[in-house]
Amino acid sequence: MTYSRDELFEPWKPRTFPREAKEAAFLLGGIGTGNISLGSRGELRDWEFFNRPGKGRLLPNSYFAIWAKQEGSEPVAKVLESRLNPPFTRGTGYHPITGYGLPRMDHSVLHGEYPVAKVDFEDTDLPVKVELEAYTPFIPLNPEDSGIPGAVFTYRVTNISKRRVDLTIAGSFVNPVGGTTYSPEGYQIPSAAIGNTNTFKQEEAFSGLYFHSEQVPANALHDGNMSIVTTNSQVTYKRAWLRGPWYDFLQEFWDDFAEDGLLNDLGYDQPAGPKQTDTGTLGVRESLEPGETKEIRFILTWFFPNRINGWNEGIRDRREGKELTKNHYANRFNSSWEVAAYLVDQLPRLEKDTYAFRDALFASSLPAVVLDALSSNITVLRSTTCFWLMDGRFLAFEGSGDTEGSCDGNCNHVWNYAQTLAFLFPTLEQSMRRTEFLEEVEEDGKLNFRVRKMFDCAWQKMAASDGQLGAIMRVYREWKLTGDDVFLREVWPGVKKALDYAFRHWDTDGDLVLDGVQHNTYDIEFYGPNPLASFMFLGALRAGEEIARYLGEESEARNYRDAFEKSSARADDILWNGQFYVQRLDDVNRYKYQHGLGCLSDQVLAQQLAHLYGLGYLLPEQHVKSAIRSVYANNFKTDFRHHINCQRVYAINDEKGLVLCSWPNGGRPRLPFVYSDEVWTGIEYQVAVHLIYEGFVEEGLTVVKAVRDRYDGVHRNPWNEVECGHHYARSLASWGLLNALGGFQFDMVRKELKFDPVINKEHFTTFWSTGKAWGTFTQWKTERGTYEVKADVLYGDASGILIHACGQQICL
Repeated sequence: MTYSRDELFEPWKPRTFPREAKEAAFLLGGIGTGNISLGSRGELRDWEFFNRPGKGRLLPNSYFAIWAKQEGSEPVAKVLESRLNPPFTRGTGYHPITGYGLPRMDHSVLHGEYPVAKVDFEDTDLPVKVELEAYTPFIPLNPEDSGIPGAVFTYRVTNISKRRVDLTIAGSFVNPVGGTTYSPEGYQIPSAAIGNTNTFKQEEAFSGLYFHSEQVPANALHDGNMSIVTTNSQVTYKRAWLRGPWYDFLQEFWDDFAEDGLLNDLGYDQPAGPKQTDTGTLGVRESLEPGETKEIRFILTWFFPNRINGWNEGIRDRREGKELTKNHYANRFNSSWEVAAYLVDQLPRLEKDTYAFRDALFASSLPAVVLDALSSNITVLRSTTCFWLMDGRFLAFEGSGDTEGSCDGNCNHVWNYAQTLAFLFPTLEQSMRRTEFLEEVEEDGKLNFRVRKMFDCAWQKMAASDGQLGAIMRVYREWKLTGDDVFLREVWPGVKKALDYAFRHWDTDGDLVLDGVQHNTYDIEFYGPNPLASFMFLGALRAGEEIARYLGEESEARNYRDAFEKSSARADDILWNGQFYVQRLDDVNRYKYQHGLGCLSDQVLAQQLAHLYGLGYLLPEQHVKSAIRSVYANNFKTDFRHHINCQRVYAINDEKGLVLCSWPNGGRPRLPFVYSDEVWTGIEYQVAVHLIYEGFVEEGLTVVKAVRDRYDGVHRNPWNEVECGHHYARSLASWGLLNALGGFQFDMVRKELKFDPVINKEHFTTFWSTGKAWGTFTQWKTERGTYEVKADVLYGDASGILIHACGQQICL
């Protein structure tokens, strides 16, 4: 094996990222709210809460700092970030808005157990030890409280000296209303700022600075506000840094702060001038006796509700009065100050439930690489890849570019792979199905694979064979996860149309094996019989059969069953080559971008989905096992130094990974499909999940470890798996690992759950979730050789649910 068994099955311990791991960036922010990220130096970076991606975006003058004075000693003041990493090659140096010229901590280490991050700081000059813990509330089955536009920062400071220490921790932030950009030299350019005002406000339970403007039009894209507040009682503040020429602003602030840790407000009572803005600072003062620890808590919130009513700027609803819409969080809040008040008031409950999820997930018996993979990719749901509108619709790009969404439209062939959203926030996943089958499906059953109608976007209306058929399977998943008959009956007419369309449009010769022009997730068309589309047809037929039978449509159920049996037998006969499944074409070079006799990593994708959703085998079991084993044997590479790839590069040098296709028996087309030599993490995960389902556990874990080794914080961000964009949706396939290893099956229609773990059987613990509740399951072997089982419900209503495990039944 590529890795030792110990490496593959190593139990969980948080990954650590020293300051040199400069790619590591932990996302903070709620579902549909945008983000900021916490880097390995403890820095705030990638300010993305302005309703578009912002990788690398700087918010000037925005950082935390510490002042500490040991009794009898001189004070020390530093930015609460560790030292900067090279290179330092900027031709004009670094502008004061970066604060790069200020003293910093010696070292830092970032730990991440999503949704909670921790930074440990080290510094030889300070008489205190500092730790930071940061999170945004994240509670499965509670999208509202998981969609709060804010983040909680708690600094724990311990006096490690033998004398009393007075200290201040202060957060400085620029007022971003109107949009702040900066020139290549670093000069701040507030693009549309007018009347920007920083106000100190005091409430009974908290106080802080409110960054706002009363002059920006309420319907402007850049209208909004931001708040930094604290629940600590001893505060000091400076509403605005010095308004002056050159670099006076930073000099005055740092001299003021470094002198005594107390901030002198400069008394500006008028807003900043047009196209100008101010930086404000909020500090907390504490005193610590030797050995004493105190917590200093800040809450950063934002409220920028207006967004383009569409996808990107060029793909939007341009009807008069329809140009803008609002984020979902605008239903609950009217300002960032209201958000802060809600967080302060509800923080005990929100923190309890957030930490309950984290602890339940990471207490699992699953290998470390698995927990790392499935938890780290949750960030996709709260990245700018996804957004959540005021009317309740949840929408998503495929990924996020640096400055705008990448590949719009709830792309159904990419979201085919995603599992995380369905298991953690099923109502949001149902929203995507409703959009597909109530709004986007045509009368003839064609399902546009990119959402267009809702934003009145006329161009690009095309069906994708794998995406359309996979969407039918996902309706079955959403129904079984929630037991929601209302949802099922609502979308069922559209589902039937979409399934019938496959018979008419993609099966041109009536033999029930798809052979027409089949657009697919590789952004090309496959021609003739091929495993990807043909097996997705089998999965859709099985889902259709089960739903029709449940709804009492016996005739439809029998028709789907008959079609499934004939299609399965015929497809297996045509496409099986004795080792794996291939595409059948008389001349593979007649059409560009085919795979022909190649070993396609996605050849039995439909079977992996069928296992996850409880639809059984779609093809002969032994053929399926051989096929997925062949994918691993032929497509997994332990070294890319000699791999020829004229396409996009996602794995390089001595890294390991799974390519999309190989031709072990020859027959490679002159121009194979355009991504065939690439490495996509979402496909790696779906293959790994399937390998585990078929009994090849170590092979599956090998693929997973290869992915997570590539995302090590130095070469790539462990909380940002990329494909065509950052936080790419296909990576959400990783959640399937939890279900496969735990042998987890769900049926909320019958209120039944089953567990049959394939590892650590003698003592196994796992997190589980459905549309009703979530919690933990444990089984263990007693001294008598029998098994005991236990299930705990940590959130939701699981009353009446029956759990089957180890030949036993327990009722929750």
